Amino acid sequence: MDPVRQIAQAVLYEGYLLWPYRESSLKNRHRWTIGGVHPEAYGRANEGHPWLMRTECLLEGGPGDVVDVSVRFLHVVTRLREEAAGAGEEAQEREVSLPGLVLEDLLHGPVIEKIDVPAGQESSEGTVLRTRRALCGRIEAGARRLRPDLFRITVEVVNTTPWPGGTREEAMRRTLVSAHTVLHAPDARFVSLMDPPEDLRADAAACDNAGAWPVLAGPDGDRHTVLAAPIILYDHPRIAPESPGDLFDATEIDQLLTLSVLALSDREREEIRHGDPRARAILDRCDSLTPEDLMRLHGIMRRTEPHE
Repeated sequence: MDPVRQIAQAVLYEGYLLWPYRESSLKNRHRWTIGGVHPEAYGRANEGHPWLMRTECLLEGGPGDVVDVSVRFLHVVTRLREEAAGAGEEAQEREVSLPGLVLEDLLHGPVIEKIDVPAGQESSEGTVLRTRRALCGRIEAGARRLRPDLFRITVEVVNTTPWPGGTREEAMRRTLVSAHTVLHAPDARFVSLMDPPEDLRADAAACDNAGAWPVLAGPDGDRHTVLAAPIILYDHPRIAPESPGDLFDATEIDQLLTLSVLALSDREREEIRHGDPRARAILDRCDSLTPEDLMRLHGIMRRTEPHE
């Protein structure tokens, strides 16, 4: 997996399900708290539940350059298992892309792409039924020329899914969860909003972001890609190479979390195995780690500045 996709994947599942990875645990009964773009009617009626996410960033290039835009989010689904009482929740990944947007075209008005995910249900393993609500909305991408070789790119994500009323749980099934935007310009260069050049600081400060924090992504020094995430990151974030896999916890303490998983009781493990399949994968991965794998998680020091 390329490094940008790897970071975006970690953002997508940030806080998805926390240790001890049992859906019955108190902290996992109030899920889907990060990066939600809620149905507009629900968001307007409930302060703190935005229905729009906006990304604005600066791009140095020419009018003939192109930008690829991709919006990713999780779609909450309800899981029913015949042999278990009650219902659980998990999520499916969704992605809507606007490839090859020419800056010159964006200057004349936004390009709009619909979000249209139909309701549905599917069964698996013979006894598990998963159902989902419909999602609808739009993505608008536009640009404004600030200087001959400088553009401000704007991407807005709006959730227009009808909201009939009901509980927060029902609203979350119609929400774009953990939504984030990736912008890629193969022949142009994005400007860091965290540390812009002195002559661009005013333009960077004028970028109006809502529910998104754009940072440069990819290898150090690369300015072709921006990741606009619902959590604060630094430019060029990376996943530690020692990490054997996602544990859904920011700046993960892999060794501590892994040892905690290994210490779960048989009863807790059984609940996990009958719950979210991603939690089950964590349990299986932790069980399969060798002593050498665990020692690699013990800790390492890295220089953040060149040694002089």
